[in-house]
Amino acid sequence: MPEEVLFQSEGSQSRAEIASYLRRVADKLDAGGDITLTTGEQSVTMTPPAQPTFEVKAEREGPTDSPGELSIEFEIEWAEDGEAGNAESGGGLEIE
Repeated sequence: MPEEVLFQSEGSQSRAEIASYLRRVADKLDAGGDITLTTGEQSVTMTPPAQPTFEVKAEREGPTDSPGELSIEFEIEWAEDGEAGNAESGGGLEIE
């Protein structure tokens, strides 16, 4: 299935700024509200359902014999038509 990017923002941020963004998303999820992402003239509003799929990945990209790029990725996904997905239960995830 082809991917369509609805919104994208990337830039260097302090750890405190990133934490603030993540807290705002967490607050919106707790409240069951829409999440609106805006940068410049770009904006998108999404409404996660009560039980979306949550994916967490830690990755290293680059050559095996020299330093690469590390990342932690958080993804919240759901079917656009509202159908439940087949994702495995993420009950074992712990973040310390």
